[in-house]
Amino acid sequence: MRGSIGHEVLYRKHIRFDALGTIMQWLPEGFRPKAVAVDIDGTITDYNKALHLGAVQALRRLEQANIPVILATGNVRAITYGLWRFIGASGPMVCENGGVVWHPKWDEPIVRADGARARKCAIDMAKEIEIDPEGITTNVWRESEWCLFTDEDLDAVNRWVSNSEYSDLSVVRTGFAIHLMEPHLSKGEGLKVALEKMGISPGEVLAVGDAPNDIPMFQLVGHSVAVGGCFDSLAAVAKIISPYPHGDTFVPLVDAILNNASV
Repeated sequence: MRGSIGHEVLYRKHIRFDALGTIMQWLPEGFRPKAVAVDIDGTITDYNKALHLGAVQALRRLEQANIPVILATGNVRAITYGLWRFIGASGPMVCENGGVVWHPKWDEPIVRADGARARKCAIDMAKEIEIDPEGITTNVWRESEWCLFTDEDLDAVNRWVSNSEYSDLSVVRTGFAIHLMEPHLSKGEGLKVALEKMGISPGEVLAVGDAPNDIPMFQLVGHSVAVGGCFDSLAAVAKIISPYPHGDTFVPLVDAILNNASV
């Protein structure tokens, strides 16, 4: 679940505040990422889940400084591409939780799984428990996974999947959907593919996110920042937890990256 992170947790994460609680160190000393991987929903959005304009402007500043922005999301390729283009990002896109990795300059997307089995899982599940097997609207564009509505009974879904022929599938809930995925799919594994194409080591990358599907990405990269209002499970693995909610995180974070100093 999403957590409200207090100053005691921030302290345990080695964020240093001044007496007013306003100054912190975002980055390890001397660390300047060669790329920044960012989630979309809940991360570069605001309280109303709308795109955060301050976050967009901050990401453009990274691009202007030749630090590529990689969008790493559970969303589908079509929607991710639209955001990628209008934000002005240049890094590859990691879509559908690592199931699809793509850049427009590549001959074709790298589709790392066939979503047909995940869809069949939802259809079979609906015969025995009460769910909507058609799931969320963007399923019409999904290539590697299938998504149920986020308000479906997660415990019931997990129980059914674990006792079925689909027991190897991963069930991951975010704030926007319940993802049914092949076990080898994750943002971390998808980001590995993207970074190999870029010739960048994971240790040279900073990741920013808010939800459990960001955990594998955080575990892969050299440094990670969870936005304020993130899920508790992500806070547990993040190197830094922002005191600023959602997209409000990006202006001070990007200031710190570009100044390579505390702000």
